Amino acid sequence: ADGNLLTPAGGSFTLPPVPQTNGAADIELTVDLSGATQFGDRFNVAALTQDGYATGRLTGIEVTLEGIVQARFTNGQARALGQVAMATFANPQGMQELGDTVWGETFVSGPALRGVADSGSFGSIQAGALENSNVDLTAELVHMISAQRAFQANAQMITTTDQITQTALNLR
Repeated sequence: ADGNLLTPAGGSFTLPPVPQTNGAADIELTVDLSGATQFGDRFNVAALTQDGYATGRLTGIEVTLEGIVQARFTNGQARALGQVAMATFANPQGMQELGDTVWGETFVSGPALRGVADSGSFGSIQAGALENSNVDLTAELVHMISAQRAFQANAQMITTTDQITQTALNLR
């Protein structure tokens, strides 16, 4: 009762047998503390080792060729946040246009075959790259010149009509 831990003589003791309900033999357990020691000193840190990383702030997000979205931190660590899913269709021409650049699966297109970038026929991802324009500049320039000439012709027609009207009014 004075706060000291007392151990049995010899430092070992046997726990009472634990009876088993399935017919197995009783478990007898002997605990031997004769080799255990304790120092009579205040708590001290004996060794200081790091078990982790220093704190870090987010410095950027990048996407790998495989489509893995990674976060980079000031402590030099990188953590995967997720992966961009890819899909292809047995008949891409059978997909339904839902608006702008959104397309949907139909019976004709078949179900979406899902996978990851840079594997099989799914293609790869070019992070930070700009897509080339899908506009034919030559054709658009020809259309613009044609529209300009049509406008000039219509403007000339209005001028001619005004002159004819003016001449008709001056005949009286």
